[in-house]
Amino acid sequence: MLRATNIDSLSRETFDVLVLGAGINGAVSAAALAAKGAKVALIDRGDFAGFTSQESSNLAWGGIKYMESFELWLVRKLCKSRNLLLRSYPSSVREIRFYTAHERGFRHGLFKLFLGTWLYWIIGSFFTRIPRLLSRRVMAREEPLINLDGCDGGIEYSDAYLVDNDARFVWGFVRAALDRGARAANYVESLGARREGDAWVTRARDVLSGRELAIRSRVLVNACGPFVDAHNALTGQRTGHRHIFSKGIHLIVDRLTPSRRVLTFFADDGRLFFVIPMGPRTCIGTTDTRVESPRAEVTPEDRRFVLSNINKRLALPRPLTEADIIAERCGVRPLAVRDGGGGGEDWLQLSRKHAIEIDRAGRHVSIFGGKLTDCINVGEEICAAAEELGVALPRPGERWYGEPGEEVRRAFLERARALDLDALAPPRATEKLSERLWRRYGAQALGMLEEIRRDRRMADALIEGVDDLRCEVAHAARAEMVAKLEDFLRRRTRIALLLRREELARSPGLREACRILFGDEADQRLAEYFEQPGERAPAEGAAPVAAPPVE
Repeated sequence: MLRATNIDSLSRETFDVLVLGAGINGAVSAAALAAKGAKVALIDRGDFAGFTSQESSNLAWGGIKYMESFELWLVRKLCKSRNLLLRSYPSSVREIRFYTAHERGFRHGLFKLFLGTWLYWIIGSFFTRIPRLLSRRVMAREEPLINLDGCDGGIEYSDAYLVDNDARFVWGFVRAALDRGARAANYVESLGARREGDAWVTRARDVLSGRELAIRSRVLVNACGPFVDAHNALTGQRTGHRHIFSKGIHLIVDRLTPSRRVLTFFADDGRLFFVIPMGPRTCIGTTDTRVESPRAEVTPEDRRFVLSNINKRLALPRPLTEADIIAERCGVRPLAVRDGGGGGEDWLQLSRKHAIEIDRAGRHVSIFGGKLTDCINVGEEICAAAEELGVALPRPGERWYGEPGEEVRRAFLERARALDLDALAPPRATEKLSERLWRRYGAQALGMLEEIRRDRRMADALIEGVDDLRCEVAHAARAEMVAKLEDFLRRRTRIALLLRREELARSPGLREACRILFGDEADQRLAEYFEQPGERAPAEGAAPVAAPPVE
């Protein structure tokens, strides 16, 4: 089993770099270092991308909101990063139009905002489609769902989005690190680290078995996201930065509009508010609430805020209520501030830019803040920091990100056509099967094609209402370190965001998926999942959700 093998290696070997935390910052750090020739280990006390990195808006945007605070250098950097993601991951990161309604009396006039989108387009090197100024008449024709009462028009511009969920995108970097020889394990918690001679010794514990181990590394990278400060306290690190936290939530509901664009508004508090396509569903939000702890939850006030704003700004057949919520996302954004800063009333203006601090004497690196759009820059900067701390990178020019080359893609498409793969797609599939398998698995999809060639049942969709195939579940069991059912339903896939828990509980396909994923432990893993609190409580009066038996 891959996870068990990697944990054994963690306790036996000495690594050039140990990366703590497998969110987006940790995943890209491990992928970049491993590709450039370093001996790397990566651990997380939860699942890969199991905290902040699974709670984003699924957008890779160039930071248009920072133009209001005149941080044009940051906008330029983020636009370049967004463009690089679009070029490097054409299947996974795609351009999408943002359709913005402008209310009369807003703090900026419509034409001023339109000029801002042009400047944004220019700063972004003309990489996306040109912005448009929208009249009320055009908006009524193109998006009749928008309530135009009080609006004097709108604007349309482009940014980018993740076709799959954010956690799946992060897993792609973990997989890339593994492919380059890194040792990675989820559910391995750091209990603290200390210097012993010229190495760090990190005490760690396998959360699932209770086994304790010591991991030796020459350099330690703290990429624990919102828990960076807490782990630095464990190791006695003093830094010039710290985090403050902003909570953001999203609600997932049935698809509100067939258009593949993001509807954008300014919420009652003046912040950007989105209606984001998510396959057969729509994601709405977000909030921006300062909180003191990295651990946050959706409150009734959060739900009321999102539902009130969406009902006010869309001309829905009937108002959305809590009964319409299929799933919820709630996460904190760790905002990097200089020590002693961030306590004033202007905290809402803080950007998501990252900061990397290097302790040269202690050979320790801390990563503060950051956002998915800027992830490739983080990976490159961590490589530079590792070299500065004496880590040899024998392949400094190695490209560590991006989809497999055109030759691999052609080979995949030729075999897919020979199998007539797209004809095997489940009923009501949202896209071509060949496109989805290539996007999610790259070169590893070739093995899935061989499985389907040998047994056409491997192309069956197991769980009604989603497109995931039997061969994908089998692949996750072999190669994706799925330790809990939630890992599969929420992070390797987005099934838990598309189906209600009660729908999952009734699904015979879920029981079969558990048998494939966990074998003899299927009953236990299924029961664990449904014993955990759901993404939201069942509606009042509803019967409790019980785990279905595994036959």
